[in-house]
Amino acid sequence: MLRYTLMRLGIFAGCLVVVWGLVYSGLAPRGLGDSNGLWVVLLALLISAPISFVVLRKERDRASERIVQRVDRVKANLEANRKQEDDVDDAARAQGTVS
Repeated sequence: MLRYTLMRLGIFAGCLVVVWGLVYSGLAPRGLGDSNGLWVVLLALLISAPISFVVLRKERDRASERIVQRVDRVKANLEANRKQEDDVDDAARAQGTVS
């Protein structure tokens, strides 16, 4: 997941540099008044999102698989704990010690 995040940030940083260069060279429109910095960041976000979606598809799928594996492992551990508690409770009920 960290690798995917760093790759996504790298694409955004690259887009930010390109957009900043285009805006300050006059090839892209400037923002209104003092909003130029915000304009550059928003435009870079808008451009980097679809690029990341296409370019990082395989990495995103790998990260998703790792997350699913972790969730499944946690679910299995919770179920094992629940079964263990149920077994102890059933044994106590069979002996008549639970009120």
